[in-house]
Amino acid sequence: MCDHEHHHHNSQKDKTRIFRIIVSLTIFAAAFQFGGTAALIMFAAAYFIAGADVLYKALLHIKTGKLFDENFLMGIATLGAFAIKEYPEAVMVMVLYQIGEYFQDLAVEKSRRSITELMDIRPDYANVETEGKLVKKSPSEIAVGDEIVVTSGEKIPLDGIVVSGSAVVDTSALTGESAPRELKTGDEAISGCINTNGYLKIKVQKEFGESTVSKILELVEHAAGKKAKAENFITKFARYYTPIVVLGAVILAVVPPLVTGDTFNIWIFRALTFLVISCPCALVISVPLGFFAGLGGASRQGILIKGSNYMELLSRPDTVIFDKTGTLTKGRFEVVKTIPANGYTKEQVIEYAAYAENYSNHPIALSLKKAYGKEIDSSKISNVEEFAGKGVKIKLDSEYIAAGNAALMDKLDIKYTPVDETGTVVYIAKGGVYTGYVVIADEVKEDSLQTISELKKAGVKTVILTGDSESAALAAAEKLGVDKVYSKLLPADKVEKTEEILNAKTNDKSVIFAGDGINDAPVLTRADIGIAMGALGSDAAIEAADVVIMDDKPSKIPAAVKIAKRTMNIVKQNIIFAIGVKVVFLALGAVGLMTMWGAVFADAGVALLAVLNSLRALKV
Repeated sequence: MCDHEHHHHNSQKDKTRIFRIIVSLTIFAAAFQFGGTAALIMFAAAYFIAGADVLYKALLHIKTGKLFDENFLMGIATLGAFAIKEYPEAVMVMVLYQIGEYFQDLAVEKSRRSITELMDIRPDYANVETEGKLVKKSPSEIAVGDEIVVTSGEKIPLDGIVVSGSAVVDTSALTGESAPRELKTGDEAISGCINTNGYLKIKVQKEFGESTVSKILELVEHAAGKKAKAENFITKFARYYTPIVVLGAVILAVVPPLVTGDTFNIWIFRALTFLVISCPCALVISVPLGFFAGLGGASRQGILIKGSNYMELLSRPDTVIFDKTGTLTKGRFEVVKTIPANGYTKEQVIEYAAYAENYSNHPIALSLKKAYGKEIDSSKISNVEEFAGKGVKIKLDSEYIAAGNAALMDKLDIKYTPVDETGTVVYIAKGGVYTGYVVIADEVKEDSLQTISELKKAGVKTVILTGDSESAALAAAEKLGVDKVYSKLLPADKVEKTEEILNAKTNDKSVIFAGDGINDAPVLTRADIGIAMGALGSDAAIEAADVVIMDDKPSKIPAAVKIAKRTMNIVKQNIIFAIGVKVVFLALGAVGLMTMWGAVFADAGVALLAVLNSLRALKV
């Protein structure tokens, strides 16, 4: 059932329930004006209008072997009340139960809608241009290679590449961030984003079932199915609790009259009151709702948690392991220093380096060309010679230019001054004469420092695992204040180090790994919790990770931990509150200090308070 149909179905159900409550209460009030059989018929009518669905579910569950549930408890207690001529109480139990259920449904729907609104990214249609006109088609009908048009105000329905036009898109439904993104020809367009102004023609690269929007919707829909220990505890608790309560009610109805000589009526009524109080509605609804609301609150921040079982692990971290490049750093190499030598200028050094690296697409080459910032005249370049792992040599006009590491300078017998810098050093020479060097480094993300500091404040250990050089890794670790750093690691080494950290952790705590998901899939899977960073459009990350952070901000990691801790606190509060109140009221009911009316208020009231408490998890 799609969200629209689900919402329509729920609102219809709510209207029917309100109508039944009103009709039942009207007949109930009128019944007091009559006596004898007429009153009995009216009370019975009010009872069945309010409680027919409860009795039907109870019978249905008896057939399927689920004998002891709340419908069974309500049915047996109210029919028993009728048997001992307590008609008004029986009717009011059903009416108040329906009122409580109505408010619970509202709360569940509000929590569900908060997720689906956030995930209101399911596209309704895709525009295809046919004979100069735009025709709306279902996204599932569009094939890879087709071209679609997205006009202002529309959602991008499928992943693809912009072939013409430009627009500013809103990615907030996916990332939780309201910062707009500009798309132009050649850029990747991701489904689920909204075109705020402009015109885009997109060549589709993935069919609808494989698109980012489908993967995320699937992830959210399945999240509710992965249960936490607390939820499994409640399911098991209800399985044992209900038969014990029914047995307790039977003993309460039979044993005291035999011992004390009291009439059976008093004790049967107490047993029935005991049954009404015992309904575990508050627990059964509020605990899953607490988790569901927590998942919704997290997705509001662009943090997708794949199930409440991961929420539980996320709430008690021992260590957070970070991949460095692309996670704590931008993964974009930039020229941070240019030092000329032998009378050359900075501009000349950068120009020679950019020309030398013109034909390379390596991130270092791209950063040199970006720093040069001018158009390169390829016709001036000839005799390109690459030296694997060392650098490159070209002929520029009539002079030879060499750009590379110290090994290249040594190989070409160029006299240069070796330097020890943090980052990658590129030495440049022209016509056999050393002209200077350039330092290229990967910039640390703006919020990386804040991320490490927040985790350390919370008593969480931090580790960097990177394939980068020791000097670059140590520099980043020192700048950020990370506890430990391991460098020059291959993907297999990262898994090995993660194993070591897992073996050293405190027993009930978890080890979290955060990486950019492309080459980190093995570690994401091995850690207790794998967090994929900046997963907008990355299939590998969405598949391998347990938590997906849709933008590139590491600060969402401590935010996810906080949300998980808060959700777990709310769930624990609900469990303690619901069980505590039940125990007190069951004791009062057993000794006759609780009326049937009070029993219903206790049941519906506790459930409602627990539900309202659960909804706090939505607010982040």
